[in-house]
Amino acid sequence: MFTGLVSDVGTVLSVEGDERLRRIRIRSSYDPATLAIGASIACSGPCLTVVAIEPDPQGCIFSVDAAAETLARTTVVGWAEGTRLNLERSLKIGDELGGHLVTGHVDGVAEVVARESVTGGTGDPQWSPSDRFLLRGPSSVSRFIAEKGSVCLDGTSLTVNSIDGDHFSVLLIPHTLEVTTWGERRISDRLNLEVDLIARYAARLFEKRAS
Repeated sequence: MFTGLVSDVGTVLSVEGDERLRRIRIRSSYDPATLAIGASIACSGPCLTVVAIEPDPQGCIFSVDAAAETLARTTVVGWAEGTRLNLERSLKIGDELGGHLVTGHVDGVAEVVARESVTGGTGDPQWSPSDRFLLRGPSSVSRFIAEKGSVCLDGTSLTVNSIDGDHFSVLLIPHTLEVTTWGERRISDRLNLEVDLIARYAARLFEKRAS
């Protein structure tokens, strides 16, 4: 279980394998002494299991395996050397739940349709603008996305600003743009989307009662 609060940005060093199984080596600033084989790390959304750990001057290099289902349903299939990833380690009992409950089970892939800067309201020319992103989500999950509800995009917990059919928007503050891969996002980029866990179960219960 995760919260969608990114704790590091890692870099893919290598990818080996095919469409059935790929091994991915990722460099991060995590202390290798605090990682264990079998640990879960959300890597730009998908929850992946650590299968190898190497010390590194910058922190550590850990390896994960992505199986056919993950490759078919997420952006992992497009990862290559140099790809930057939002990383989050799994929750521990007692950790602050600063975002929302995230499982690391991706529901689909969203696409960036537009990006625009939003001027701060202070009038201060030094004020860093936020950015609003308009995204298109899979039609199969659009009913789980609600205005002012939560979504997880590439491992980042965000609040939905508006929704229109399968399009929805989110607002990124300067801090988030700086400490995640969102600052690099451009039109047509694809992002791993996980809908809110509570929304998913609420919809399921409603469907059962309606039937």
